[in-house]
Amino acid sequence: MARIRVRVLGPAGLEVDGEPARLTPLTTRLLVRLVAAEGESVPVRTLHRDVWAVGGEQPHQSGRHRNEVQKRVLELRRALDPAQNGDGARVLRTEQLLAAPAPETAYRLVLTPEQLDCAEFTDLVNSALLAAPASAADRLAAALALVRGRPLAEAGDEDFARPLVRRLLALRETARRQLIRSRMDLGRHDLALPVAQQMARERPDDQDVAELLGSLRARLRERHGQELLRQPVPGAGDLVVVRGDLFDQDDANLVVGFTDTFDTATEQDLVISRDSVQGQLVQRLFGGERKLLDDRIQAGLRGLTPLRTERPQDKPRGRRVRYPLGTTVPLTVDGRRVFAVAYSRLGNDLVARSGPADLRASLDTLWPAVARYGMYKPVAIPLIGSGLARIVELDRTQLLFMIVESFAAHCRRDPATAPELRVVIRPADLERTDLSALGTFLRTWGVPGTSTDVGAGTGTRDTGAGAGDSGGAQGHR
Repeated sequence: MARIRVRVLGPAGLEVDGEPARLTPLTTRLLVRLVAAEGESVPVRTLHRDVWAVGGEQPHQSGRHRNEVQKRVLELRRALDPAQNGDGARVLRTEQLLAAPAPETAYRLVLTPEQLDCAEFTDLVNSALLAAPASAADRLAAALALVRGRPLAEAGDEDFARPLVRRLLALRETARRQLIRSRMDLGRHDLALPVAQQMARERPDDQDVAELLGSLRARLRERHGQELLRQPVPGAGDLVVVRGDLFDQDDANLVVGFTDTFDTATEQDLVISRDSVQGQLVQRLFGGERKLLDDRIQAGLRGLTPLRTERPQDKPRGRRVRYPLGTTVPLTVDGRRVFAVAYSRLGNDLVARSGPADLRASLDTLWPAVARYGMYKPVAIPLIGSGLARIVELDRTQLLFMIVESFAAHCRRDPATAPELRVVIRPADLERTDLSALGTFLRTWGVPGTSTDVGAGTGTRDTGAGAGDSGGAQGHR
């Protein structure tokens, strides 16, 4: 049997085996009239009155009207059955109505929900209303995707179409409201918002819709909290910029910058500053037990080839074994990962130094480790390089560009790295970070003739050696 698909949720159409059938306007109206009958038989004289939009039938015209209807029925059957194997007569059936004073010919359209879009729409919505939120959201989204415009559009506001149109429009409203609720139940307020916005555009005077939209926006603001920017990164997941503390990102893996010696000692702030992200790591995630952090880092470094080992007389304080920049040690903490990445060199004078090329190389080495060990969770990173690592060649905005560009470049090769890159910026650093420039940067990413050179950033250059890394930290000491 041919694969038949009748569409009336918008401009009417017929597809057979995936190919659109060409119907004359009258035959299209005949199809719509039969669909409006919802599986019931329609007498010939009723079909002629409704399809041809004529008044009462005169006795001497009945034969001509019957021939006109039969001609359109034949055209529709041929369209339904191009192979002429009998499908047309099985789908569009001829019946005799015996209850009238005299037997009367009638026609009935018999279609399954898979063959008729409004029937599939009805089944999907009705089943979704009894389903759990995830299943309901999936079915409702599929149902609403079937709607391409006003149902039975060719029938206008005809009496024969009005009951079905009214029911389908009401069901559509129910579907949209329930889809919003289901997505909110699933915590996907971002997916519920476009549905509510569309309803508000279509019904600007509907107070209930306005209140629903307002409530949803309030929930989104509450949920996002300190979120300042959210935008898809081409070839990657979402980029999110938040105001706050790196260690408060409980639902994400964390990136913590280290020096090439992976020092953790913060006593008297001689080797590592207690206020840096690296220094806070011990207190915030390891309960102040520095030995526990040291043991895990050293276990992660085991098997890696160091660059060299300093002599005690050259470096009397701190660790003396140096590893290549970009060396990344994934640490498991409370079911998530902390990626300890070396991006600066700790000199024998205990001053950390790095540069744009060093930072970019370290980032490019970090992301493969995130992809391998990150369990496809969001990854949160501070604005590394803005503190005592002294990357003075780049301001905070340019550092942000570099982090995003490096992540996006890697995700083009491995899209399954992370669903979200979250850059955490301290409130005190926001005035020196131009997020509007970041929006422009993302919009023009990959557009021919535009520059993606982080050296061309527009933020205010930061030359303060004592400025703090974002995420509640002040960089390496």
